[in-house]
Amino acid sequence: MKKILITGAVGQIGSELATALKKRYGKENVVASDIRMPSDFNPRNDGPFEFLDCLDPHHITRAMQMYNFDTIYHLAAILSAVGEAKPNLAWQVNMYGLYNMLEAARQYHCAVFVPSSIGAFGKSTPKDGTPQDTVQRPDTMYGVTKVAGELLCDYYHKRFGLDTRGVRFPGLISYQTEPGGGTTDYAVEIFSEALKHKKYTCYLNADTRMDMMYMPDAIKGMIDLMEADPDGLIHRNAFNLTAMNFTPAEIADEIKKHIPEFEIEYNVDPVRQAIADSWPNYLDDSAARNEWGWKPTFDMEMMTKDLLEKLSQKIEKPQKPKSR
Repeated sequence: MKKILITGAVGQIGSELATALKKRYGKENVVASDIRMPSDFNPRNDGPFEFLDCLDPHHITRAMQMYNFDTIYHLAAILSAVGEAKPNLAWQVNMYGLYNMLEAARQYHCAVFVPSSIGAFGKSTPKDGTPQDTVQRPDTMYGVTKVAGELLCDYYHKRFGLDTRGVRFPGLISYQTEPGGGTTDYAVEIFSEALKHKKYTCYLNADTRMDMMYMPDAIKGMIDLMEADPDGLIHRNAFNLTAMNFTPAEIADEIKKHIPEFEIEYNVDPVRQAIADSWPNYLDDSAARNEWGWKPTFDMEMMTKDLLEKLSQKIEKPQKPKSR
């Protein structure tokens, strides 16, 4: 039976990954960790949780010695927009934190999943049908750390035989958690604003095209890759991954099919627009499809319908009265 550690488990990806892994392997076999406790955490119902700062090797060693982990999903990271505002913090967390986790995995013989991003590409990368193997010269600190992280994971696999695996995620869309400071956060915010206020002011241009993915597909992709036969993996780390592709104007039009009165306005943020402009229009994810059978479930239409239904229920659900 697997014993799994998730770092950054309170974040957008980690919170939903933890739920999926607990259903698959049992809550007692999945240890969530972060530098902050979930606001609604219940140790009786939610399984083990550890306070873990990936920048502190002592925290990591303590967790590794307490549990017999064989798999780590290392999700603790600073995202693109926050990384530009705080580049030193992005370097510290994204690089030193990764190094510490890889060292722990090497010493305790764990497989490691590390997510990369479309942010690992830059202006010199082919923008249409971006290949699996291509030029990677990003213009952001986030992108720099993602490229370096991909190379570091490759090094640990080749030098030490560590079972490292990862994907390059596009923008991820979820109704479960709040956005975490990424350039593609508009694709999360627009749905809640459409339901609450029937209006959204977008910080990107109307025609900014990027790949996106609904969170259930992202979670499925992570688990499928970690369960894949390693003999079939040629690239192993940083597989291009995508599910759908749209602009702010196109997703707004899709939302209007469900909320006809919805309106979108534009107030462009130069920083985030520059980041988005440096990224690919769409990725070629054929390597993931061929090597481990990647296939998304949701397209833009299916996601919009499902997300609006789920988010409506979440917004309308009455809040539990606070205990005195």
